[in-house]
Amino acid sequence: MGKPTGFMEFERHDRAYTPVEERLKHFKEFVVPLADAELKTQAARCMDCGIPFCHNGCPVNNQIPDWNDLVYTGDWKQAAQNLHSTNNFPEVTGRICPAPCEAACTLNIDDNPVTIKTIEAAIADRAWTEGWIKPQPAAHKTGKKIAIVGSGPAGLAAAQQLGRAGHDVHVFEKNAFPGGLLRYGIPDFKMEKTIIERRVKQMESEGVTFHCNTAVGPGGRTLEALSAEYDAVLLASGAEKPRDIPVNGRDLAGIHFAMDFLPQQNRRVSGEPVSNQGTGETAHGRHVVVIGGGDTGSDCIGTSFRQGAASVTQLEIMPLPPTKENKDLTWPHWPLKMRTSSSQAEGAKRDFSVNTKRFEGKDGRVTTLVCVKVDDTFKEIPGSEFDIPADLVLLAMGFVSPLTDGLGLQLDPRGNVKADDKGYATSLSNVYVAGDMRRGQSLVVWAIREGRQAAHAIDKALMGKTTLPR
Repeated sequence: MGKPTGFMEFERHDRAYTPVEERLKHFKEFVVPLADAELKTQAARCMDCGIPFCHNGCPVNNQIPDWNDLVYTGDWKQAAQNLHSTNNFPEVTGRICPAPCEAACTLNIDDNPVTIKTIEAAIADRAWTEGWIKPQPAAHKTGKKIAIVGSGPAGLAAAQQLGRAGHDVHVFEKNAFPGGLLRYGIPDFKMEKTIIERRVKQMESEGVTFHCNTAVGPGGRTLEALSAEYDAVLLASGAEKPRDIPVNGRDLAGIHFAMDFLPQQNRRVSGEPVSNQGTGETAHGRHVVVIGGGDTGSDCIGTSFRQGAASVTQLEIMPLPPTKENKDLTWPHWPLKMRTSSSQAEGAKRDFSVNTKRFEGKDGRVTTLVCVKVDDTFKEIPGSEFDIPADLVLLAMGFVSPLTDGLGLQLDPRGNVKADDKGYATSLSNVYVAGDMRRGQSLVVWAIREGRQAAHAIDKALMGKTTLPR
């Protein structure tokens, strides 16, 4: 390593946020980057640990010690090349990945991992600023045509890999612009959409064709027609069926799925017309209750505050997690422990071990949540029922499965499209699947990995061999 004793000499120092009162006035990113000198110092903390557990913690197997060393020695361009060899979109993961690599870092044994995510984002952003990221069109075309359904991280990663392998790649997206949940689910204050737009432009220069406002399935193009026209079809539409709460009062106005609420604000920020699908109302002046304690729920909190909510309460059915994990039992795996996101820190009230009994309303609109406390087995605690005022309720409890009606695909017991993680082939000839549509709701970095591996499998199936990394 460039500084073998760096982990003993330097303390962990990560990016800061602009003050809450400032960042709530806009929807722009608010992370304050580290200066180059500090990034060099943080990279020097990467130790010669012998077994880099961060490799296994990272789903795309980023060569983290290598590019940490390159940043320390000032070879940023080589660091960018190394980073892109395993990850098509490090500027995305450097912003929105929860960083399981840091949980797996050897230095995390004493809660001071290397600031891997921050360094990753800095490398990617510098590569764009310096003009090092350029289109990489294939030198030779294969004559094969491939259709990719869905332009989220799995579809985009596969499209870029297959395009660079020389195939004629066509991406079909039901929305007005590419990006999937990266564009329509992730709020702009976490990732501004120019991040996606410049990648799409790069991919178009590499020969990838995007067909937006084009649905595949009921009401759109059929999978059968695509299979007949293209040599291979990759399904990468994500897990889009949200988990619901089947209780009394669910049909009252003012109760919405998170993914009917969040995309509309993203459309407002980008100047795109608000869709007829979902909700056009905002949280302005409302008492908002977010049901679900994960990242999507957190995104609803930050969006609601920026829209001018009167109050925001977040409910989680799971018990309050421990403040600190037992390292002997969990490391280097992702631990269950209490975390507070930047959005939660903006003023949300949080409550755990809470189940929703029913919704009550007036004049057809929700006004109250009737809740109850539950024990660790989710059984109601007698006498613990209580009310929460709410005139806007956002359901952010995750997704249960992809939307597969009319596609004729074999499904696994969880309702996902059945395919293994080697060939990514479905039950239909020349039809493949990757990302959340295959593995279920997961992280952006897992979607990128699946897209890359599916591209490897498709290229090998079409050509008999492949040089694409797996």
